Amino acid sequence: MNLKVSEIFYSLQGEGSRAGWPCLFVRLTGCNLRCDWCDTAHAWEGGGVMSIEQIEARLRTYPSCPLVAITGGEPLLQSGCIPLMERLLERGYQLVLFTNNSMDLSRVPKQVRKVVDLKAPSSLEVERNLWSNCALLRPTDEVKCVIADREDYEWAVEKLLEQQLLDLLDVSMTPLQPDLEASLLAKWILDDGLPIRLNLQLHKLLWGERVGV
Repeated sequence: MNLKVSEIFYSLQGEGSRAGWPCLFVRLTGCNLRCDWCDTAHAWEGGGVMSIEQIEARLRTYPSCPLVAITGGEPLLQSGCIPLMERLLERGYQLVLFTNNSMDLSRVPKQVRKVVDLKAPSSLEVERNLWSNCALLRPTDEVKCVIADREDYEWAVEKLLEQQLLDLLDVSMTPLQPDLEASLLAKWILDDGLPIRLNLQLHKLLWGERVGV
């Protein structure tokens, strides 16, 4: 089975509970959303066709690393994403799937740690959130949300409480730079006494907007 691949690279995980850990990245091409502040628009199109075997072989060219992030774009748009994850799990990799909450998660293997990106109003894609996915999430999964302003923050808190996610799993918020100062988002979280982690996107602190790192 073939997939359209934007890039494969070895770096440090920049977001979520695995931030700072060495990680192999498989970024698949294509996305069904056009978030206003998207930082991976280069993955909407282009890339090259690779078989699952070729992807495996490419991963083996990097230093030995157990952690693999499957990301995009939106990786679940491609039917080959599920077989790819199944194959990599068979090979002993630990998998993290980054997904935009617009695609059904029911077929994602249970061993895969899902990082689900809720789309707040500033994304201009808020209506595309598939809320039925929340019932599929487990304590080992994560939810994150990009926050551009107070409206986004209040929306996110309302939805997290409504879906009963704060007591279930790891939740993080990322301040959209330069629109929202990280210190201000931190203050909101602290003032409300919420179990939410501030996510500063380590990869951007280290390498800015460079692709493939």
